[in-house]
Amino acid sequence: MQCSGGWYWLHRSTELNTGYTYRDTIQREHHGWTALDYYSSVYKHSSVEEWQQEFAGGNVTVAGSPILSEFIISTGMQLEWHRAPWVEPEVTATFEELYEDDSVLIVHKPEGLPVLPGGGFLQHTLLHLVREQHGEMLSPVHRLGRGTTGAIMFTKNKAAAEYYGTAMRDRTLQKIYLAMVQGVPEEREFTVDSPIGLVPYPPVGELHASKPGGKSSTSHVTVLQRYPDRDCSLVQVEIPTGRPHQIRIHMGFAGHPLVGDPLYTAGGLPIAGGTAVPGDCGYFLHSWKLTFPLLQQPSQTITAIAPPPAALQNHG
Repeated sequence: MQCSGGWYWLHRSTELNTGYTYRDTIQREHHGWTALDYYSSVYKHSSVEEWQQEFAGGNVTVAGSPILSEFIISTGMQLEWHRAPWVEPEVTATFEELYEDDSVLIVHKPEGLPVLPGGGFLQHTLLHLVREQHGEMLSPVHRLGRGTTGAIMFTKNKAAAEYYGTAMRDRTLQKIYLAMVQGVPEEREFTVDSPIGLVPYPPVGELHASKPGGKSSTSHVTVLQRYPDRDCSLVQVEIPTGRPHQIRIHMGFAGHPLVGDPLYTAGGLPIAGGTAVPGDCGYFLHSWKLTFPLLQQPSQTITAIAPPPAALQNHG
């Protein structure tokens, strides 16, 4: 069974959001640090001077009481940073419903809209938009990068979350992507097996990339169309595993980084000396098809299809 639906358009103003409280439980490796050292080392999005201003403003607390920047933290202690309301980056605040039943909602995510809060985004996220329309219980089963378009699954209740979480691990939930990659692969079909783990990357501290000893990761690639005059190719990628940025990393590891990718290069590694961060867009990657069993009828499967953007359509 294949399904599609209609678009929801939601206005996102440039007004301040509600602010947010970030909670951190101190781990053993940070025992004895000053609070300023902790925040400026772990959260590199702000400078030491900016963190000092947060402490001076009474925005960092322990047990409800403001602390100074030189406060010594200890293992198990809970720190809270009360971030004041801010104007979030503008986003394309739309999504298309592809399929819905009592257990799940499949939507088509546009480029530039993050799925979850982070990196300056709190309410300008797909999760927030979906919950506005369908309730606070909805949660994503998997993730898509901010620059990735296409189909993503949300569950509606605890039973569905457990069922489709198991389906992800058992690989009965099939995910097929489309990507435009650099170069012209010789083989029509090939598999990339390269472990993925965290490597040092100064702009954000560390970043997922190809790494010996990392988590096992597999991508099955099929070349759909070669464009030798443009030195690029349209590929289909199925990922039995779902590591962060897996397709971007694996296609780089195979010598065919995604066209326009500002972060990953050949070898599946971040660009040396680069300043891009994981949320930067510009690459061509689309979650095309999700095939999954029904919770109430596991013998029956559904395929939700998100029509690809023009750049990723097969014109051969």
